[in-house]
Amino acid sequence: MELIRGAHNLRAQHRGCVATIGNFDGVHLGHQAILEQLRREADARGLPSAVITFEPLPHEFFRGTHAPARLTGLRERLREFARHGVDRVLLLRFDRKLAGLEANHFVERVVVDGLGVRAMIVGDDFRFGRDRAGDFATLRAAGEAHVFEVIKHETFEQDGARVSSTRIRQALAEGDLEAAHRLLGRPYAFSGRVRSGAARGRSIGFPTANIALPRNSTPLRGVYAVSVTSDAGLNANGVANIGTRPTVDGQHLLLEVHVLSFSGDLYRQHLCVTLRHKLRDEKRFESLDALMHQIRHDASLAEALLAQDT
Repeated sequence: MELIRGAHNLRAQHRGCVATIGNFDGVHLGHQAILEQLRREADARGLPSAVITFEPLPHEFFRGTHAPARLTGLRERLREFARHGVDRVLLLRFDRKLAGLEANHFVERVVVDGLGVRAMIVGDDFRFGRDRAGDFATLRAAGEAHVFEVIKHETFEQDGARVSSTRIRQALAEGDLEAAHRLLGRPYAFSGRVRSGAARGRSIGFPTANIALPRNSTPLRGVYAVSVTSDAGLNANGVANIGTRPTVDGQHLLLEVHVLSFSGDLYRQHLCVTLRHKLRDEKRFESLDALMHQIRHDASLAEALLAQDT
């Protein structure tokens, strides 16, 4: 899969494709249905498939720290696009200039002049351009003017309700990993590079790999039984804490993972941490001894639950 960072990096060889556009936060079952339709339409025309997406996400640009927590970071989004057969991703920086671009100008510069789109797949609730003034009808009219087809994607539902990123965030906030799994089509996971920490876990006999959360936000908190994999070949079970570590007066959100039966160095490795079972909510303990006792209990419980999964 080819990643094109910014419309200024589009070249002649990128013109001519079937495209879709959106945030794709989570790349959930609804998104996957769009990607499947995208691949079918592209194959039928003998053209590459392309996804137009944004970084940061538009709602993060407009709402800042009040924006809903991300389900997936950029790396995870790109990995899922590749897994679902997307040929190209045009990643646009969502900034003041892009936010202020009129809908018809966006179509002309990106869709027509930039990508030379032959067909565009969007939902009937699609909105774009300055003040979200452009809609499905706007895009269809532009398609008639610039000779590209606009194809409607029908809403994807599960259990009688639309599958959405908001619905998945709600399930995760409630600790319902099974519901999130059903909506995502896969277990919920975080990924990121292990960074240096204060080594408090090592000092009490439970070393942890510390991973920063996307934009310092998370749709869920607590302690979880997890599986951990890495690009370097690690495949193990673990216990993860997602939160601010109140016992040691932590100030920032962090994902801390204690890998069971592992003694190597994970620093700077890229890990994928898949949540399997919620063990408990995060809480403050009166002493490090009390925390150590709870961690031992969490590790034993995680080991037992994960053993049942195999």
